[in-house]
Amino acid sequence: MRRHLPTEAQLSGAAPSAGAAEGAASQQSQAQRCRTGGLDKGGLVEALTAAGIPVAPGVAFADELRLGLRGLVRRVWAPRGVKIVQHLELRYAWRYLVLAVDGLNGKLWWQWTTSMNGVALAPVVAAWKEAGLHGLVWDGAGSQRGKPVRAVGLPTVVQPAASLELNPAERVFEEVRRAGEGRTSPTLTDTVTAVERYLNDLAAAPARIRSLAGWAWIAATLQPDENTPAS
Repeated sequence: MRRHLPTEAQLSGAAPSAGAAEGAASQQSQAQRCRTGGLDKGGLVEALTAAGIPVAPGVAFADELRLGLRGLVRRVWAPRGVKIVQHLELRYAWRYLVLAVDGLNGKLWWQWTTSMNGVALAPVVAAWKEAGLHGLVWDGAGSQRGKPVRAVGLPTVVQPAASLELNPAERVFEEVRRAGEGRTSPTLTDTVTAVERYLNDLAAAPARIRSLAGWAWIAATLQPDENTPAS
């Protein structure tokens, strides 16, 4: 169910990939696509305008990632016949990485929280506003739409539900996972330190950030008079 707030705008839904679904579900998805259009076909401009956000570079896409000691394995390359062993830590201890990325300008902002409620998120959003962000696109979690975050005054646009492919912050998270999955850390502090090291290295390489998150359809929307990078 979509919910609308006076200070936020709802993005249009994205078109599903060809052949992704069949039958009634596919027909329903196609009908919805015909009604709303795709985010990469003008929906972002409409949503930013409705939220009072300038349609220009400087809009960041944000999301959060839970990281902890309970390890995950991932596929890795190995010589034929060699058995790969990846150790797992099974303790439940977590931190939340709250991250925003401006892929066109090659910039990252992030902070760590112990909770994802509105009280914990509000200082993060306030810091991003102080850093110069003039608009934020992220999903419609209740804590992100609550009073503590809205009181900060940073205009936001709500990403469509179940549309991770629309958010370049997810692409950054893929690289964070790639750097850490299949390994264990003795303490939660060690996990956070390792991710911080990776993010600091990434933040020092704007060209790498633009390659990961400067998607062509976003560039075409926010800087239509300039050459757009390939997605």
